[in-house]
Amino acid sequence: MSTVCFPVLSVLDLVPVRDDQSTSDAINATLSLAKLADRIGYRRYWVAEHHNMLASAGTNPPVLVAMLADATERIRVGSGAVLLPNHTPFVVAEQFALLEAAHPCRIDLGIGRSSGTDPITSDALRHGVGGIESHGVMSYPQHIDSVIAMMKTSGIEMTVAGRRQTLRATAKATTVPQVWLLGASSQSARLAGQKGMPYVFGHHLGVGSTAEALHSYRSSFEPSPQLAEPQTILPIHASVADTYDEAYRAALPWLLVMLGLRTGQPQAAVKSIEQAEKIRLPPAHKQIVDAMANQWVIGGPDDARAQIEGLAATYAVDEVMIHPVSGTYEGADPRSSPGREQTLRLLAV
Repeated sequence: MSTVCFPVLSVLDLVPVRDDQSTSDAINATLSLAKLADRIGYRRYWVAEHHNMLASAGTNPPVLVAMLADATERIRVGSGAVLLPNHTPFVVAEQFALLEAAHPCRIDLGIGRSSGTDPITSDALRHGVGGIESHGVMSYPQHIDSVIAMMKTSGIEMTVAGRRQTLRATAKATTVPQVWLLGASSQSARLAGQKGMPYVFGHHLGVGSTAEALHSYRSSFEPSPQLAEPQTILPIHASVADTYDEAYRAALPWLLVMLGLRTGQPQAAVKSIEQAEKIRLPPAHKQIVDAMANQWVIGGPDDARAQIEGLAATYAVDEVMIHPVSGTYEGADPRSSPGREQTLRLLAV
């Protein structure tokens, strides 16, 4: 009789900020969660890039990655993702080359294409004095190549105003970060395949084209010096507790955050479980919340693990990346996130 192997698990953290937390508290809760993931066997711990959000302190992945790498011992740490159109390729290459030099063979550079914010904040990120030109998105494929090349020992040859020079992200690199491409479309999947890069499809975003995108990635894959065959990660939202009812209650605060983003409501920090339960939603909003909850992994340990096994088998992915969305009851230490910690513990092999 054949047996189904439980997939390799990693962690995605948006550095959530609760009503009872300062930014400092949220960062400390993230560091505690990363230490736990390191101890109990998760493979990677990635942080996302979002800007001008009251519910997230994850504005600067390389700064957070430095903190996480210092706080942990074994686990790979990285960005999920650095949103390349917000940054110049050389700066990104310098940041992650230094992180890799300080923590050899433990750094992942996940690269994405979106802005991670609203149009006004996006303009502030890209177009202030000395800002990034508007063709940054159009030049995205070339910028990916530049980042990868500049982190290598040989660097990349550049010509400006008739002068040719080698650009290197750091003086004497001995190892380089593993570079991943993140996306939520078949276009990004094909780009990752054509470049021979490992790929993360944004399944947790609920866009509904996971199978199509992963097929596009695998069918277009061309081996590269970085990667001989396709490698994939599937991110999911997960809330796990002793029972389904407890897990659903714990998921409510983040369900409300996502509802607010989808319906254009005013921003707010993440509510406590008690606060979330008191909110009465209009039928249309309740329908959105129910649809999201049905796409998330919510349940007791056995059921949640079975759901994750099913997703990994359905999409034939190499890893599943857990975004632990479990909220917190009132009275918890602001520098901790007990619900998220419980989710990781209950899913650990």
